[in-house]
Amino acid sequence: MKFKLNIILVLTGALLFVFFKAQPAPPKPFGPVPTQKQMDWQKLEYYMFVHFGPNTFTDVEWGDGKEDPKVFYPTNLDCRQWVETAKEAGMKGIIITAKHHDGFCLWPSKYSTHTVKESLWRDGKGDVLRELSDACKENGLLFGVYLSPWDRNHPTYGAPEYNQTFANMLSEVLSNYGEIFEQWFDGANGEGPEGKKQIYDWPLFNKIVRTNQPHAVIFSDIGPDVRWMGNEKGIAGETNWSTVNVEGFTPGEGAPASGVLNSGERGGKVWVPAEADVSIRPGWFYSASTDDKVKPVENLMEIYYTSVGRNSNLLLNVPPDRTGRIHPNDSTRLMEFRRAREAAFSKNLAAGATAKASQTRGRKFAAKNVLNENYDSYWTTKDDVLTPYLDIDWKQAQTFSCLLLQEYIPLGQRVSSFNVNYWDEKTGSWVELIRATTIGYKRILRFPAVTSQKLRIEFTALACPVINTVGIYHSPE
Repeated sequence: MKFKLNIILVLTGALLFVFFKAQPAPPKPFGPVPTQKQMDWQKLEYYMFVHFGPNTFTDVEWGDGKEDPKVFYPTNLDCRQWVETAKEAGMKGIIITAKHHDGFCLWPSKYSTHTVKESLWRDGKGDVLRELSDACKENGLLFGVYLSPWDRNHPTYGAPEYNQTFANMLSEVLSNYGEIFEQWFDGANGEGPEGKKQIYDWPLFNKIVRTNQPHAVIFSDIGPDVRWMGNEKGIAGETNWSTVNVEGFTPGEGAPASGVLNSGERGGKVWVPAEADVSIRPGWFYSASTDDKVKPVENLMEIYYTSVGRNSNLLLNVPPDRTGRIHPNDSTRLMEFRRAREAAFSKNLAAGATAKASQTRGRKFAAKNVLNENYDSYWTTKDDVLTPYLDIDWKQAQTFSCLLLQEYIPLGQRVSSFNVNYWDEKTGSWVELIRATTIGYKRILRFPAVTSQKLRIEFTALACPVINTVGIYHSPE
């Protein structure tokens, strides 16, 4: 009996060995791929921008650096209210204008005389960054900072020594307020006090970030981790590659053309995904004159579809008012926006369907993987199959008007285009519904509602497609 048991165990082990050995390996990465911190950032999808400073009280967008620091006087600053509002809105973090072009620092910097220390707020002992970073920690939100390299106040701006001054300011912020998830840079570069433009030392600035906050992503026109997508309207390109070529370019005037930033570049040498920045109001800083001009929900939903729905993260600016709190009009609209998103994606019809593919790489990479919620499981094909299709089938007809797709981008961005077709029961044939180009981390397509039992997605890819999510919804108009 013991001998037979041993034989059974040996045979079972041999069969298991053959089975697992026979399973095909995953596809090799194709082209540039995201780092872990880029992946973590991409999964955030939606977070808040906060423009706050002297401009809030002078009713201008770009201060000239000559404003009296005493003008900065929020009467009831409440960073917890910002954070709680952002969290209730479904946002994952907050990036604040720690220093805008006027040079005013929202922390008591040792390297400037244009700071909260020179204001009357908190008797010159306040620190907005401290209050906001603490509030973010308490509520589980991520904290990020924007420091403009342009400084219209500092006397050394326009001279070589300013680069080190700015590096010192960066070090102060990045070493004293806990973990930073994103360092936001722009390339704004105006004239200094003597009419000279600053030649920025970007390698130095980026080194300061890497040294103090190795897990933070760096945003600018050209990254190195996240890129601007060419406009301030929240509209990413219908084609949006996460790969670009940045060699020879610099942030600001030396950046690639806006069209390149908007669409990325097929075959680009580095992975620098897009971030879409836009304000909930006409301007970036609060103005009482725009209290009745907060973007309507329909506009915000359109922005969501053209940012998150086009392989980009959404950075939505919500400027606090002169009391130091988010205005009720803005917070109300944020909650309406959250409810609209929840209504649009409340029921994934794909969850009740079956998935089949024209070709699969093996059982581990079956078509059914696109219907589960495990990000790291996916459907893929053999290496030489570049134009497969995926069928979604229900037992009975469903009405739908929205399709969500995700590529498994740890293996690269591969799909260059795809067609969506539905089965017409009356004619017994496939009818084209919509065509699109890139997918990337996430792509959302809307179309007039159709009713059908089957949906077919036909892919054209640069390497075997790797699809980890298919979502199908009947979203409200």
